[in-house]
Amino acid sequence: MDYRAVLFDFDFTLGDASEAIVAGFQHAFRKMGLPVPEPDAVRRTIGLVLEDAFTLLSGDPAPERRTQFRAYFTEVAVPMQIEGTRLFPGAVELLEALKEAGIPAAIVTTKRADTLRRVLERRGVLPLLASITGSEDVAKPKPDPEGLLAAVAAMGIPAERALFCGDTVIDAETAQRAGASFAAVLNGTTPAEAFEAFPHAHIAPDLAELRTWLGL
Repeated sequence: MDYRAVLFDFDFTLGDASEAIVAGFQHAFRKMGLPVPEPDAVRRTIGLVLEDAFTLLSGDPAPERRTQFRAYFTEVAVPMQIEGTRLFPGAVELLEALKEAGIPAAIVTTKRADTLRRVLERRGVLPLLASITGSEDVAKPKPDPEGLLAAVAAMGIPAERALFCGDTVIDAETAQRAGASFAAVLNGTTPAEAFEAFPHAHIAPDLAELRTWLGL
């Protein structure tokens, strides 16, 4: 394996918090007097900054409404994520294999890192990660490479020696702009063909196959 670090997006890459996310959106839209979005419409926005997903689904760009949405969303979604997020099959085994091989693993996500730490601590996998970079840690979210570059710099590793794994074209663009390699993981709503427009080292149907491809 040629990579000195492997970094991951979280939602629809390592884990599935979509039930909580859908519930948070629907709760917030109801409280704001908006038509409640269908679950599949919400799922297709996962990976976007939360406020941008709100504007996409509601058509409302007003800053104060975007802020209000996050507050209402958090009321329902955060407790549900801590309790109900499930890791995809092969996630723990992949992180354990990386640790055993001495290859640091990290997460770069648009989710808040403080929420994700609570999710992962509950599931016993937090010690397998070198770092978690969330939305509160960056000035510019993905696809800006700020978070990914900061994470690899903290490891003392050049971006070109790192692999970033994600489920959306946002993740693919992030890796491209950072100068890192990219592997798509097809756990989300983005089809394989969508990644053909971006440089990629691999397209994995699931995490078990990704681990095999990495030789772990």
